[in-house]
This record gives sequence, structure tokens and C-alpha cells, in this order.
Amino acid sequence: MPEPTPITAANLLSNWVLVRRLFGLAWRYRSRCLQVLGLQLVLLTIGLSGLSLTGLGIDYIRHILSERGVIAALVTFPQVKIGPSLPTDWQPEHVIVLIAGCILGLALVRAVLNFFYTISINKLVQQQLVVDLRGEIYDKLQRLSFRFFDANTTGSIITRVTGDVQAVRMFVDQVLIQSVIMIVSLTVYVIYMSSLHVGLTLACLATTPLMMMLAARFSRSIQPAYMHNRTLVEKMVQNLTESVQGIQVTKGFGREREDRERFERSNQAVFDQQRSIFWRVSLFSPTVGFFTRFNMMVLLGYGGWLVAHDQLPLGTGLVVFAGLLEQFSGQINQVATLVNSVQQSLIGARRVFEILDAPIEVKSAPDAVRRPKLEGAVAFENVSFAYAGSNEVVRNIDLAVKPGQCVAILGATGAGKSVLMSLIPRFFDVTSGRLTVDGIDVRRLDLDDLRRNIGLVFQESFLFSHTVAANIAFGHPEATRAQIEKAARIAAAHDFIMALPKGYDTVLGESGMSLSGGQRQRLAIARAVLLEPSILLLDDPTAAIDSQTEHEIFEALENAISGRTTFIVAHRLSTLRRADFIIVMENGRIVQTGTHAELMRVPGPYLHVANLQLVDSRELQSPVDVPGGTT
Repeated sequence: MPEPTPITAANLLSNWVLVRRLFGLAWRYRSRCLQVLGLQLVLLTIGLSGLSLTGLGIDYIRHILSERGVIAALVTFPQVKIGPSLPTDWQPEHVIVLIAGCILGLALVRAVLNFFYTISINKLVQQQLVVDLRGEIYDKLQRLSFRFFDANTTGSIITRVTGDVQAVRMFVDQVLIQSVIMIVSLTVYVIYMSSLHVGLTLACLATTPLMMMLAARFSRSIQPAYMHNRTLVEKMVQNLTESVQGIQVTKGFGREREDRERFERSNQAVFDQQRSIFWRVSLFSPTVGFFTRFNMMVLLGYGGWLVAHDQLPLGTGLVVFAGLLEQFSGQINQVATLVNSVQQSLIGARRVFEILDAPIEVKSAPDAVRRPKLEGAVAFENVSFAYAGSNEVVRNIDLAVKPGQCVAILGATGAGKSVLMSLIPRFFDVTSGRLTVDGIDVRRLDLDDLRRNIGLVFQESFLFSHTVAANIAFGHPEATRAQIEKAARIAAAHDFIMALPKGYDTVLGESGMSLSGGQRQRLAIARAVLLEPSILLLDDPTAAIDSQTEHEIFEALENAISGRTTFIVAHRLSTLRRADFIIVMENGRIVQTGTHAELMRVPGPYLHVANLQLVDSRELQSPVDVPGGTT
């Protein structure tokens, strides 16, 4: 069974594959992209119109001044006609005012369209693409198996859902759309300049191929730096996450200074790497800028010579050409920004697609068997399980549990108890053998049906930042308040809940940290009981509960357990004795099976654990007869 792994050089998608997939992602929003591009084309047209009117105005003014003898006419200008409907008695001042008014009107129209362009691009990349992509990633995370989360750190996953999604947005906004705009704009500028003077155009744009070659080389050289930067950011986020989650341990051992220094080191590493990238980009940008200024120098020299020799008008020729070349150079200057955005977006996209491409290892079969309600017969048939690339942690398990039976599991840390129970709801699939519920292989059962028939209480109870009632009803959100309270009473949680400021409507802090460990565990038990499942999985539910509370909980749970198949990981004799039978595990194998009374009469791991508890806590009040003597 393949195991998702963190990003390495071995599983990177090629840049061309990434670009194709990013184009495919943008294609989903093609109508909005076309709207944005359409607005940009209109803005381009308006800009060129304004530039042309400016050149026309300059030529007209120069023509009028030459006619009046104010300046010597270097070029013979025909009578300038602004439009067919102009009055014949208009003075030159009127024509100049009209030209200026047209330029101002175009500027106002352009300002309004720029506003709508900004709104459109924001709707596309912020309100549609980012939200949709984050939702898609989150949905995929919900369907991935525990293997993926074992292989990738919390910091890595958080960084991908937040920062890397923004990098994908950058591709659509600052790479794809801007690249199309740049290509169209440069094409229009070149055509317009060529229509004015082909030779001048070739002379001014001679350095453009060199700039493109420099941009391509710079892009290839800086990609590893961006990849390393994302790794450093991921490590910094992981340090922050662990620091927040382990704040009690940090403070308890007085390690605040060391923890702060560790974060500062990771933060400084990110800063140093970003500064290195910044300097490289900063050196590239002036290089491109120098070549664009060089082009302007060529324009003034060669273009000035053309104007002086009556081969190019001053306004509609040289001035308009200068404006076009300036805008052309502005687009070329964006190459550095574009290259920067391309590399950031490709690195981010790679990490996003790794989640989207991760195989869903545990899922319902296409022809899955539907069983909305299961009886609860569970059978392990020579079941083994191993994580990818490791030894088996559960080996050759044969176990048959009838509906309604309670099975206690005892074993040392690492014996495979929790893994064994995790195979029942298919948190992992067995490596070999077969695990059945009601005689049906769990891999053939519909996954949702299977898990809705299983109530879970984990070793470490997790509560959400919501009300007490919402936490209990997490698996059954349609439950009534009466049903919620009944579950809480069964878990011996009702009394302490009612003592909270708002009772069942009290909002718990993050992970329920405002409650004691025993209180959190009882809420978790209530959450499991509310489902009225056919199978209960209790992973050492009384580990964080005192003896008196444990007694209250198990007396209440007897009604819930009755008629339900129950697997309970336990270490206390008071818990183990309540089971119909007990299995003892060592190194992933079942080494003993029997009732409490049976196992107490047989030398082995169970008797050893029982004797230790009898000596340490004197939990049993009467001596126990064992082979070879009396304890």
C-alpha cells in the first residue's frame, strides 16, 4: 500500500506539467478570465487613443505656430481635421480645447474601467479561485487516510492550505492574466510602432531578445531558492504550531527562552533566505531597466534624426512612438516581477497538487455493500498490518467476537492495541488477512455506513471550540437536547456540565483546555454513546479519571454497553473484570485469551500485571488463589 511522502526531488512534477494543470485550473473560471482580459483590452485601446490624441494635439499646435511664424516649420503639415462635423468658423483654440477634452474624457472612462477591472480580478482570484481551491484541498484532507497525516507535519499541511493556495492564485492573477495582457500589449505596441517607422522600431527593440534570454536564465536559476524558502517557512510554521500546542510543557520545564530562541532561528533562516532572493531579484530588475533606457536613447538619437530630416512627424510620430516605447518598456520591466511570480506560483502549486494527487487509500468500493444498521459481529481472520516500509505491528490475529460481547484488550505500550482497534473502522486497511463485520469484509462495506455504526473514544479526547452540546452531538447533529442530556448522564457528565456558566450552551476553549482531563474524557464518552452504535471502541477511556469517577462511569456505561459489541483497551483490573473475555497482546500478537478468572489462574503476562496492581493498590480485598501459591 503506497504511503504519501513529503515533497522530495524524486516526486516533483515537471514545470510543464504544472503549467498545464494550472491552465486547466484557470479554465474553470474562463468566463471571468475573459471578462478581465476584455476589460484590459478596452483599457489598452483607450490608452493608445489618448496617446494618439496627445500626438495629434502637439502636431496641431506646432502647425498653428508655424503658420503664425512663431516657429520655423521644419515639416509641411496639411490642414488638421478633427472631425467632419466641426464648425468651419472654429478657431485653433477651440480645436485644442476639444482635443484636450477628448483626452480628459478618455482618462475618466479609463479610471472607471480600471475600477471595474480591479473588482473583477478580485472576484476571480480572491472570492472564487482561492475559496474554491481551499475548499477542494480541505475536502481531500478529510478523505485521506492517517498515513498521509503521519507522513506530513501539521505545519506543512497548514502552509499548503494557506500560503501555497495564495501562490496558485498568483499564477492566475499575476502570471496567466498578466502574461496574456503583456503579450497582447507588446504585439499591439510593435504593430503600432512599425506603422510609424519600421526601421526605428527594429533599432529600438534590438535588445529585446537579449532581455528575454536573461529572464529565462534568471527564472531557472532562482527556482531552487524559492523551493528552499518554502521548506524554511514550513519549518517555521511547524515550530510555531508545536510551541502553541506544547505551551504547558514548555512553561512546566521552564524552557521559554530556549523555545523562543528556536523559533527565532527558524524565523531568521526564512528572513535570510528571502533577503537572498530579494537581492537577486533586485539585481535583475535594474539590468532589464538599463536595456529599456538604452532603447530610449536609441529613439532620441535615431528618431530625432528622422524628425530633423522630415521623415517622421514630431507629435504623431516621435512623441507617440516615445509613448509606445515607454509603455513597451514598462511591460518589459514587468518581466522581473513576472519571473518572480512564476517561480513562487510553481513551487506553491507543486505542494498544493501533492495534496490533491495524494491517493485516497481507504474508500468505499464502487459496488460497496450498504448496511445502515449492523449487528456488530466482528471477526479477525489471520489479520496482519504494517506501515509502509516497516515491520508488522499487528500479526496473525484470529479473533471472533459475537454481537453484544465486551472484549478487553491488555498490553504494554507498542503492543498493537490501538492499531488493532483502528482496523475496525478502517482508519487503516489490513495488510493481509480479512476483517469482517457481520460476516462482510469491511473493505466491501460502505465506509460511511461502517463508521456510523461505530462509537469511538480515543486515548486523548479532542474537543472542538464549540458549545458542550455541539461537542456531544458532533456525530449526530440532529440530536435533541433530551438525547444529548441522556448521553451525558450515561457518561456521568451531566452534573459538571450543569455547573458550567451556561450549562450545555457553554462554549469550550480550544481543545476543551478549560476542562479537566476526566471531564473531557466524559464528554468524549457521551459523544460516542449518543450515536447508539452497534460497536463501541474505547481506547483506555478511564486513563485520566479517578477511581470514584471511573466507578460512576462504568456503572452508567453498563446500560450503553449492553447489547453492543465493545472493544475496550484497559489496564485496570476493575475495568478488565467487566469484560466478557480479555485478550493480552505482546509485540502485535495475541498471547493470552480468557476471562479475568481464567487468566488469574494461568501464569503469564496477565497474572503478572494483576499481581503488580494487587501489591501496589490492594484493589482486590480478598486473596486470589493462583497455581503454586496464594497471593
